[in-house]
Amino acid sequence: MSTSVISYAAVDLGASSGRVMVGRVGPDTLELTEAHRFPNRPVRVPEGLRWDVLGLYAGVLEGLRAAGQVASVGVDSWAVDYGLLDADGALLGNPVHYRDARTEGVAEKVWASVPAAELYAATGLQYAPFNTLYQLTAARSTDQLTYAKRLLMIPDLLTYWLTGEQGTELTNASTTQLIDPRTRDWAYDVAERLGIDLGLFPPLRLPGDPAGVLRPEVLEETGLSGPVPVTAVGSHDTASAVAAVPATDERFAYICTGTWSLAGLELTAPVLTEESRAANFTNELGLDGTVRYLRNIMGLWLLQECLRAWGETDLGELLRAAGEVPELRSVVDAGDAAFLAPGRMPERIAEACRASGQPVPVTPAEITRCILDSLALAHRKAVEDAQRLTGHPVDVVHVVGGGARNALLCQLTADACGLPVVAGPAEAAALGNVLVQARAGGPVGDLAGMRDLLVRTQRPVRYEPRGDAARWRAAEARLADR
Repeated sequence: MSTSVISYAAVDLGASSGRVMVGRVGPDTLELTEAHRFPNRPVRVPEGLRWDVLGLYAGVLEGLRAAGQVASVGVDSWAVDYGLLDADGALLGNPVHYRDARTEGVAEKVWASVPAAELYAATGLQYAPFNTLYQLTAARSTDQLTYAKRLLMIPDLLTYWLTGEQGTELTNASTTQLIDPRTRDWAYDVAERLGIDLGLFPPLRLPGDPAGVLRPEVLEETGLSGPVPVTAVGSHDTASAVAAVPATDERFAYICTGTWSLAGLELTAPVLTEESRAANFTNELGLDGTVRYLRNIMGLWLLQECLRAWGETDLGELLRAAGEVPELRSVVDAGDAAFLAPGRMPERIAEACRASGQPVPVTPAEITRCILDSLALAHRKAVEDAQRLTGHPVDVVHVVGGGARNALLCQLTADACGLPVVAGPAEAAALGNVLVQARAGGPVGDLAGMRDLLVRTQRPVRYEPRGDAARWRAAEARLADR
């Protein structure tokens, strides 16, 4: 194994911002610095909500320029969304945003051909109205899909622009609802029954596979000296984030927090039971044959939208004030699709509390406390359900991603779960991205070796559960009764 320290560039795109991070990796070194951060602002045009993917690509190039010389580049992003290319490889319009309304009512059309229970047994994916399968069904009669010759998931699209080579990375492909989690290959029968052409997708790639080298034009624009390889990483940001959970032999659950909260367990095989489907757990694929068995929860999107509505706000002061609001005064279902669309979030939360006969939060501090209590309650439910459905007990909950910086949320999650919470790293997706590149290049070994290096180099914060767990059980029961 190499004893030198090597630099890698991680392109990590979230639903609200993008960043290019530089990771320095060696046998006893794992350091991450930010080269460039840029906003990810969806655009509403007459035909609907779209991603500004050209703006994102410009941010990536600027970030690589700021990163300086690196040994490799890897790209991860959010899941389910894609770009369509014509026969010449040109993009056919801006990719549709998963919060766009085009998939409303589409699931019922899909289930008429492949009933929901059969679909889950074949793909293991939870129901979410924006899964790629539903997006493709909604797009069936459009000119774009008619003339498309290639479909690339968002990180694969950016990798194509960087290298000129096309592939479909597996962890992100597993969010399309077109992958069989048992074979880790396409669900051919499902696609055939729904009239989805799997020939649109380029060949599957695994994390660690080579994905090409930076094109000469990219080298010129970024000032890098070639050749610079691009490595396929866990290109679904949650796959990279889970790979960066700093756990060793402990039995752990994880919560990847950001715009979404993804709460669950790491397994070696999918759980495809009807009970699992009814609980809306998903089986997405991770590194080294693992399965990310998790539930999607609306996450800090609720607070992000409130902050957008409130304008300039001191977040630290807001969280301090929220900490003084009585706990569990009002809670909402943090997974409710009613909160999926942007706009009017404070009013919608207040309306949900009013409709359920609870005290209506009015001030920003009260609304924030309602959100954080509700998220902690949803985290508790997901962790408990995952253990029950899999028979895998846990001793600790790891919180990674941006929410790891939110001390109040982490403490409330520990209180609600009745388990210690280990919070950090906050930039878990970028660290997982970097470590997969380093593994391909030699400085680290397998997934266990990656986590050993994380444990030795990162400094998470531990929160012990406090208070009366019965109050959380009562709040959970109260919410279930509504």
